[in-house]
Amino acid sequence: MRSTRRCSRNGCPRQAVATLTYVYNESTAVVGPLAAFAEPHTYDLCEQHARSLTAPRGWQVVRHEGEFEPPPPTTDDLVALAEAVREAARPVQRPEEIDVDPNSGPQTGRRGHLRVIPPAH
Repeated sequence: MRSTRRCSRNGCPRQAVATLTYVYNESTAVVGPLAAFAEPHTYDLCEQHARSLTAPRGWQVVRHEGEFEPPPPTTDDLVALAEAVREAARPVQRPEEIDVDPNSGPQTGRRGHLRVIPPAH
């Protein structure tokens, strides 16, 4: 399983392989290999956007010259997958399987923030 980080460009569904960081006091945009963790004020880019990035007039771009490799799977990815499998394997209890005592009076049900109250007979 690969990293779930996607390209930060709007509408781009591709996997991120590079990180863009701005060094404002030097008017420089730095495009390097994907950072280990997503940080504020940095942008994850796919290979196409990392290679085609241009900077505003007066700025320079420092770009990683090697190949942009997708990150290897992490233990977080494996743990997330295991949690999803466990959750999907849990049996769901249907409402007809819940024991309700008919002599206990009117029943109320709760679903999220709504409450269902049966009509009085």
